[in-house]
Amino acid sequence: MANTLHVDVVSAEESIFSGQALFVALPGEAGELGVYPRHTPLITRIKPGSVRIEMADGSEEFVFVAGGILEIQPDRVTVLSDTAVRGKDLDDEKANEAKAAAEEALKNAKSEIDLARAQSELAIMAAQIAALRKFREKR
Repeated sequence: MANTLHVDVVSAEESIFSGQALFVALPGEAGELGVYPRHTPLITRIKPGSVRIEMADGSEEFVFVAGGILEIQPDRVTVLSDTAVRGKDLDDEKANEAKAAAEEALKNAKSEIDLARAQSELAIMAAQIAALRKFREKR
């Protein structure tokens, strides 16, 4: 189909999504990126947040990614992330527990490396909770 592009979202463990889409929105490092078919080729890093995939039938698929790499070709979008979770699989309770653990680790950081690791984990968990809220609003 000329008006769609193939989208692959892949985590370190598995392929999370693979299919045709009309539009993809995701969190680029410099801001939100929107991708339509025939987009200019691009490779960039992405921040933790939601990947929103608009399907040809009008439905939407949400995937949370904890950062990663994005490759755009005119007919294909590939998202590679260490951690990716389908919106329907996000767990509010687990996300809040992990956020609390990251906040505690931030308070107890004894070195710059511990501090950076805790800050990164806290940012990822805050983005996951925001993604979960966004997913629930759309349902």
